[in-house]
Amino acid sequence: MTTRALPMKVPAPGLPARVRIHEVGARDGLQNEKGVVPTEVKAEFIRRLAVAGLTTIEATSFVHPKWVPQLADAEQLFPLLGEVADIGDVTLPVLVPNERGLDRALALGARSIAVFGSATETFAARNLNRTVEGSLAMFAPVVARARAEKVRVRGYLSMCFGDPWEGAVPVAQVVGVAKSLMELGCDELSLGDTIGVATPGHVTALLTALNEAGVATAAIGVHFHDTYGQALSNTLAALQHGVTTVDASAGGLGGCPYAKSATGNLATEDLVWMLDGLGIETGVDLDELAATSIWLAGQLGRPSPSRTVRALSPSSSSASHKE
Repeated sequence: MTTRALPMKVPAPGLPARVRIHEVGARDGLQNEKGVVPTEVKAEFIRRLAVAGLTTIEATSFVHPKWVPQLADAEQLFPLLGEVADIGDVTLPVLVPNERGLDRALALGARSIAVFGSATETFAARNLNRTVEGSLAMFAPVVARARAEKVRVRGYLSMCFGDPWEGAVPVAQVVGVAKSLMELGCDELSLGDTIGVATPGHVTALLTALNEAGVATAAIGVHFHDTYGQALSNTLAALQHGVTTVDASAGGLGGCPYAKSATGNLATEDLVWMLDGLGIETGVDLDELAATSIWLAGQLGRPSPSRTVRALSPSSSSASHKE
């Protein structure tokens, strides 16, 4: 356990007592890396994340290697994670784009999957080579088969707040696609701010509209990118609305190969620092997590973009003592 005295815990009214962090660093965080990360490094990264206390760690994606070369080793990686699942009852979701991806995931024993949709037509065409309606039709048998196998299904929805080609995305448009995705049988919906343009009022408005359309807050997770420095403020708005599942990426890694304006995800360490200060339980050891991101930064050959990781790094501490 950490012995740090900071941040001081000062709870705020109206917030949940506990938040589940859906860690996406090993999949969403690494998928945009230009250099191929060795399979053994990915496995060790996931193991360290589990040791740090993260219980939902998205492991990889069963997409065609042509589309995301970084994740071409899914068949080699997933069997290496058997012991990880026993560290604190860890769940290892995987992304599947279609029935072929589901076949591959089920063959390796995956028990939690995710499908990846879009709230806009342009991104659906660029990411999935389909219309929004066509992508939902593609997901339908995937979700149905997964449910029949008693496999948990998450539905990602990208471009919920803005699209680099279409601009602002109307709330009603997002709600319509989100509701259709949930009606397929998804257990959970993750709202993606893919290019990081959301602001707190927009977040609250979308969550309210989803509730009015019959999508319960308990089934919603949020996935913010920090392009304009709004990820934490947007997360706080979601927490105030009652959301208890937040996506984040260790070290702030990430982007999107199909949306060049998408920068890094909300850093898990930055999120945990805020939640620790609010007295919200996560089960995550921040020092252990920061050490993991520092280790991975060394593997990648560049510093972590997370402000908290930089502040907690040994070099930062020694530098501050000299000043």
